[in-house]
Amino acid sequence: MGYNRHKRCLIAGNWKMNGLLEDAEQFIGEMVANPAPESVEVAIMAPFTLLHPMKGPLDKQGIRLGAQNVYFEAKGAFTGSISAMMLRDIGCHYAIIGHSERRHIMGESDEQIKAKLHAAWAAGLDPILCIGEQLSEREDGSTNAVLETQLQVLKGAMADAPLTVAYEPVWAIGTGLTPTLEQVTETHAFIHDVLKGLGKPSRVLYGGSANAGNAHELLSCEGVNGLLVGGASLSAASFSKIIEAAGKVAREVKA
Repeated sequence: MGYNRHKRCLIAGNWKMNGLLEDAEQFIGEMVANPAPESVEVAIMAPFTLLHPMKGPLDKQGIRLGAQNVYFEAKGAFTGSISAMMLRDIGCHYAIIGHSERRHIMGESDEQIKAKLHAAWAAGLDPILCIGEQLSEREDGSTNAVLETQLQVLKGAMADAPLTVAYEPVWAIGTGLTPTLEQVTETHAFIHDVLKGLGKPSRVLYGGSANAGNAHELLSCEGVNGLLVGGASLSAASFSKIIEAAGKVAREVKA
């Protein structure tokens, strides 16, 4: 998992707009039987409605809590929005920022994403910045240019501000498609180089149809420091297998 090996591998589950309280209780109960190894950090990005009830039970299992989005204003007349301080207040550690579904469905701009990053940092949240290219951009050879542009939101950020980057090729999210392992390795190497140039060396996760079947090979790619898992994180059984794969890769790297 080269690059930033001093940081533990992160397996983060993004539940998106899925899950009721009963589902969360069942998930947590099933996760008790499969504790994560010390070498793997685990986080769940649950819907806003589940953050508070999941906080205590997840704490007991050493699983960190995260939000799927955050607004860039601290407070005010912004009906339907959630501030970073509100998320921090209920115990969130992470917040996803710039997910492709926010960019392409909700129309979020790089300017808004940059504002959200700074709001998260100001409130003491650790942002997970999502970047990724569309299929047409991959096919016309502009992947690196797209990613470099998206990473420019980090310009001017304090060097010690916490950050995790998640590379999610848009065309692979929820489709069952994944880049080749060579593409994953090459793209992660490029991202690490850009981050270094910006003075923000960070963990870089892979996301996009990551599941129990491909977790080991993805995590074995140089430069992949963890996974942002979508649909496969809704099942405690499949999510636990991904965490197990991460622990296995960590042991292999250590050996």
